[in-house]
Amino acid sequence: MKTSIGITEKNRKAVATQLSKLLADEFLLYTKTRNAHWNVEGPDFHAMHLFFESQYEQLDDIMDSVAERIRSIGHYAPATLKSFLELTHLSELGERDNASKDFIKELLNDHESIIEFIRTNVNPFADEYGDAGTSDFITGLMEEHEKMAWMLRSHFK
Repeated sequence: MKTSIGITEKNRKAVATQLSKLLADEFLLYTKTRNAHWNVEGPDFHAMHLFFESQYEQLDDIMDSVAERIRSIGHYAPATLKSFLELTHLSELGERDNASKDFIKELLNDHESIIEFIRTNVNPFADEYGDAGTSDFITGLMEEHEKMAWMLRSHFK
C-alpha cells in the first residue's frame, strides 16, 4: 500500500537515503563497540568490559529505531554487511593495542563523526524535505550520541 504521510515520495527517498547512511554508521559503530567489549585487555578489563557492553546495548536500540524510522517513511532499511560498508562514513578498526584507552579514543571519534553527520541533517529534514518528525527523531539520536561521547571522553580527564 502507498505511503501517504504528507511528504512527497522524492522527499521521503532523500530522507531515507540519509537515514540509511546513518544506519550504516550506527551498525559499524555497534560492531566496533562489540569488538572493544570482547577484546579489551588490561588492569581495567572488567570495568571496561561492562562499560562497552552498556554502550553496544544502547547502539543496538539506536540501530533498531533508525531502521524502523526508514520503514515508517515508506522505504526499506539496508540490512547487509556489504550495504553497510558501502554506505558508512566510518572506517573499520585500524592497527591499535587492545588497551581500553585506544578503543575509547577510536569510538569517541566515531561518535563525534556521527554527531556531526546528524547535526547537518536536522534542519534539511525539516526545512527542505518537510519531515519534521525525522528531524525531531534524529535530534534525539544526536543527544544520545552526545551523552555516549561524554561518557567516553570522561575517561581522558
